[in-house]
Amino acid sequence: MLLGLAIVLVLALVGSFLYARSIFNKIDRVDVSSSLTSASHGTNYLVVGSDSRANVKKGDAGFNGSEVAGQRSDTLMILHLEGGKVTMLSIPRDLYVPIAGTGGSQKINAAYNGGPTRLVDTISQKQGPLQIPIDRYMEVDFVSFAGLVDALGGITIDIEHPAHDTNLGLNLPKAGAVKMDGKTALAYVRSRHYVETIDGRQVEDPTGDLGRIKRQQQFLSAVFAKLSKTKNPFTLAHAANGMTGGLRIDDKMSLFDALRLGWGMRGIKPNTLKPLPVDNARNASGAVLILRQQEAQPILNQVR
Repeated sequence: MLLGLAIVLVLALVGSFLYARSIFNKIDRVDVSSSLTSASHGTNYLVVGSDSRANVKKGDAGFNGSEVAGQRSDTLMILHLEGGKVTMLSIPRDLYVPIAGTGGSQKINAAYNGGPTRLVDTISQKQGPLQIPIDRYMEVDFVSFAGLVDALGGITIDIEHPAHDTNLGLNLPKAGAVKMDGKTALAYVRSRHYVETIDGRQVEDPTGDLGRIKRQQQFLSAVFAKLSKTKNPFTLAHAANGMTGGLRIDDKMSLFDALRLGWGMRGIKPNTLKPLPVDNARNASGAVLILRQQEAQPILNQVR
């Protein structure tokens, strides 16, 4: 009897592995292996949220009618795994930095226009302001992100005040716990003109991109928490399968690397590092953020 149960268990595990491998093999690869390095401690995953319009239809949530072509890095985040802990650091897309291989400086999201390799090199370059080594690269478009939220049955977020963003069709009429579907979630994490209703007054978030980063971190933490609590294998399989079309990973990542990441994230609430200290400025690239180098070092050293 025990032998029979053991055989069934092994077959179930093998079946799960084969299914996981079939999903993993669908994921597009990005040739960035020549630029990947190793952190001095732990493992750094560069997670890029791309606002690719490749899968967008006119009228989709989070995109207005004119946004139907092109691709940029809309969100940049470092996930640092070490000793059973996960640390999350966001990099503002308007951070003004030297762009690797160009001899010039621009907003960091412009590095992505030269391809993922240039973006990785820009973040990790020794002569740059960040100098963050990148072990692994992951990229997901926001349409797939919305699909993940729907596959998980929605994500609940606590908001302090009613809020809206007419540019993206976001409308959150009540404060408190709000269950967001993929359509609402996409607009929420992309909002750059987040207007709250406070004591009857309409107040736009004065922190701009930094406020958006805070909302993204809050939302991603909620996604990780729900993923870690989801026990239904069919739900997880549906979520994973739905993500493959909009997910790209580095060409060195193996299935075991991916499984290790997924296992490492289970049951863990990421530690969100303080926002990088920056100053507002304006130059030929428009409104930009300038890193306060000395103040930033203690934060950056936690992921180097």
